[in-house]
Formats: sequence, C-alpha cells, structure tokens
Amino acid sequence: MSSTEIEGAPPRIILIVEDEVLIRLVIADYLRHCGYRVVEAASAEEAKLVLEEGDLDVELVLSDVEMSGSMDGFGLARWVREHRPGIDVILAGTPSRAAAAAGSLCDAGPNLTKPYEPQTVIDRIRNLMGKRGRKMPVRSAGVVLSALQTSA
Repeated sequence: MSSTEIEGAPPRIILIVEDEVLIRLVIADYLRHCGYRVVEAASAEEAKLVLEEGDLDVELVLSDVEMSGSMDGFGLARWVREHRPGIDVILAGTPSRAAAAAGSLCDAGPNLTKPYEPQTVIDRIRNLMGKRGRKMPVRSAGVVLSALQTSA
C-alpha cells in the first residue's frame, strides 16, 4: 500500500491543468508514482467540467498560469475558490506574472515558478494537505523529469 493511502481509503486525487502535453504527462506520471490518483485537463474549461461533475473527490488542483482558452490559471483559481472552496490550488508559471496575482489567490503567496523541480511540487502538496490535517505521503519518486526542467 502506498504511503498516501489510509487503510481501505482510495488515494488522494489531484487535478493537473496544463496545456503543454509533455509537461502534463511527466508531472502526472511523477505524482502517480508518488501514490496520488491524477486526473488531467488540458485547459481551465476542461478542469471546470471535471470539478462541476463532482464524481471525483479532487483535493488539489495544480494548474499552469498561462494557458490557451478563455480562462487562464488565475481565472481557474478564482473559480475554484468561489465554487469549490475546499480544494487547494497550486499555480505554476513565470515569476513576473505569478507574483503579480498570486498574493490575492494563495495563502502562501507565489506558489511555483517554471521550470520547477518535481520534488518541489510534492513538497508543496504535502504542505497544503498538512495544513488541512490530511494524511501526507512520505515517499517520493526519486526520478529526474527533464521535461519539467526545460519548459519555461
């Protein structure tokens, strides 16, 4: 049994919202290897559909800041805060844009800057889930994910 699981309970669910497919696939694979259940969305609109359906108990959204479509990561974070306030949000993006808006959306200020290290993502997830008293994973994948480190 993975360290993210409680005896008899399903793994924690994370929704990844990233329009760059290679980045999305790599971080999704890494999080799955760390014991999380991962749902992927290529846009904020797709993410909203997943969250509105309510079939999944999503606990955290990891979203890119800049995405194609009618809504960017900041808009999605605002929507989540308004419509699904129990879900944590981590935004990842370039420092200048992220710093400008993250303070109003995130309790801890700017979240992740790209390119980010996969272990940094796990550490941030553990921090957020720990604040809410959720069981936190102790295992990490221990692999190098170069696609995450080369994207800007």
